[in-house]
Amino acid sequence: MTVYKPELLVTAANLDELKRFIEAGADAVIVGDARFGTRLAGEFELNQMAEAVQIANQYERPVRIYAAMNNLMDNASLEALPAYVAGLAHAGVAAVSFGDPAVLMAVRQHAPQVKLHWNAEMTSTNYETANFWGRRGATRVVAARELNMEQVIEMKQKCALEVQVQVHGMTNIYHSRRSLVQSYMEHQDKPIPAGDASQEANIYLMEAERPDERFPIYEDANGTHIMSSDDLCMLENLHELMEAGIDCFKIEGLLKPVDYNEAVIRAYRSAIDAYCSAPSQYRFQEEWLDAIQAKQDPQRELSYGFYYKEQVY
Repeated sequence: MTVYKPELLVTAANLDELKRFIEAGADAVIVGDARFGTRLAGEFELNQMAEAVQIANQYERPVRIYAAMNNLMDNASLEALPAYVAGLAHAGVAAVSFGDPAVLMAVRQHAPQVKLHWNAEMTSTNYETANFWGRRGATRVVAARELNMEQVIEMKQKCALEVQVQVHGMTNIYHSRRSLVQSYMEHQDKPIPAGDASQEANIYLMEAERPDERFPIYEDANGTHIMSSDDLCMLENLHELMEAGIDCFKIEGLLKPVDYNEAVIRAYRSAIDAYCSAPSQYRFQEEWLDAIQAKQDPQRELSYGFYYKEQVY
């Protein structure tokens, strides 16, 4: 009997990381251009997208390159959409992750061979809406990070699309199109050089009631993003998602060192391969988690996110 094997999807900041992560066990890598994608680990122009595809095609096993187009599209973005999605198709990108219908229409018209992954962030919460986008061409839904395990499983059971969930890394909890950090620092007469208002500056939001929790602030061309104070880690319970038939597991590598992300990918690769080789005999191995904890920031706890919470809104 053939056992399905879920896709292991990761983020990468550059071509070197992309290659390292594929060799660590990633099946797919999502990259993007800040004009159309947001919260990117790094910037990829079309020529680099094409190079990424060439690297992916060097491996004997299938490896796919996806483009992030999850930004909020304004009128000014629309003129460049046709040429950009056509360029993605020419580069060999397998799919785009989108939330705006303008992206879907541009892809269907100018790059019909490119698959569509519907990613509406926190609003992709039910199977009927996912099926609505499926009838319009989407082949995958990226489930909201706020869904619990029961809701994720029900979505998979009743959804005609592939289902993708995040299984590791920090999550976005707030987004503003304004550059809040830059504005604040300019008000303080301490302007931050462009590109430094995120990881490099080690900027965090801290609440008076919870002084031990730090919420990283990531600021890019698309505004200010406040990230979770802990890191999602579903490694120990990954078998529950595999038993449910979830199609894709995403590791979010944003604001993480490359060595950390590499260790995480290897751990999840080991768990997926062990389960798929013999589901009935699968046993979680502590050394998989130990490899992650050895590189985990001691100020950031590993958690199950919303997977085992009854109230999520």
